Amino acid sequence: MSKANLFYAQSGGVTSVINASACGVIETARDHKDRIGKVFAGRNGIVGALKEELIDTGKESASAIAALRHSPAGAFGSCRYKLKSFSENRREYERLMDVFRAHDIRYFLYNGGGDSQDTANKVSQLSIDMGFPITCIGVPKTVDNDLPVTDNCPGFGSVAKYVAVSIREAGLDVASMCESSTKVFVMEVMGRHAGWIAGAAGLATEREGDAPHIILFPEIAFDRVRFLRKVKSCVRKYGYCAIVVSEGAQNVDGSFLADAGGADAFGHVQLGGVAPFVANMIKSELGYKYHWAVADYLQRAARHIASATDVAQAYAVGKAAVEFALAGKNAVMPTIVRGKGKKYTWRIGEAKLSDVANVEKKMPRNYISRDGFHITERAREYFAPLIMGEDYPPFRKGMPRYAQLKRMLVAKKLKKWRAT
Repeated sequence: MSKANLFYAQSGGVTSVINASACGVIETARDHKDRIGKVFAGRNGIVGALKEELIDTGKESASAIAALRHSPAGAFGSCRYKLKSFSENRREYERLMDVFRAHDIRYFLYNGGGDSQDTANKVSQLSIDMGFPITCIGVPKTVDNDLPVTDNCPGFGSVAKYVAVSIREAGLDVASMCESSTKVFVMEVMGRHAGWIAGAAGLATEREGDAPHIILFPEIAFDRVRFLRKVKSCVRKYGYCAIVVSEGAQNVDGSFLADAGGADAFGHVQLGGVAPFVANMIKSELGYKYHWAVADYLQRAARHIASATDVAQAYAVGKAAVEFALAGKNAVMPTIVRGKGKKYTWRIGEAKLSDVANVEKKMPRNYISRDGFHITERAREYFAPLIMGEDYPPFRKGMPRYAQLKRMLVAKKLKKWRAT
């Protein structure tokens, strides 16, 4: 009896630890050669399946796969491509099934956020209706930390560590110059509707006067008058003001402070430029000299300062995804379950994809200070364990050494795919 093959794909914005999940998937699948045949990875995510561009991970050495654990970005390529509903584009699903049939793929592991879990759930349901059942397992990933059910999302802990360290270092820089130069520093971080990343920056504040002095969350409507008053107060009290602002900071009417116009493939509004917007507002109203920075890709690509906890969890969900599939589970996603007690512990749990798909988990109000400009002690207790530990990549000649893959494609068996 021939063994079924497995298809793994990365989706959406990548993280500094998504490849650790890939490592967990591939190494675990190799440990079960008696039940899993080839492990294919989609070239550029689900698009690789539609185009029948399947990377044969069996051509990669054990050392190359192991190196994925300490390598950032998406080793096999990701994409922002959301499958429409079956009724809207039946042709896409038929193409997926044709590719899966042609290459005897019975396991589909999709590494992504809420939209990706929705896709995996759809494929699971429709594959049965289309006569070729596929075991679909979601592998959680998102820097935004906005997936429901799971305590936290692999990818978030490392971004949290990066932004907290960055605002601490930048804050010290500004503090040393504020007497005669810059008095305001604004750092923009990711977070379209949820302020988890912005909130994590609050870990840098350990004593009175430490940066950041102000955090702007998407969950708290922006009040221009109160904000400017707070900035002025901080400059008077500390000599300077360090601000962290989420890209999704919103006005009272729900509009974004910095709407760049347009939308991505998932229908999300394109954001950007809130840091200069806020900085210019301060300059215009208060006259303070300022600097601003946008962490952008740096925050999600910074594997050199990844959280050891995050790396371990990212690997664990990849490993668990394969084990779930082999155990006969379907349309589920491994989750992180936080243990009880003062000492931080965690274990792997599971959630139905239908409970995860297209649901955004926002920061609880009791994680945000009463005035809306910082985090509470409860939030600090939640965030702190997620940034713990260092897991540095190996260095050579002063530079980190990351995985170098062959990415060899298998021979195509079907006609060329043409998107509609």
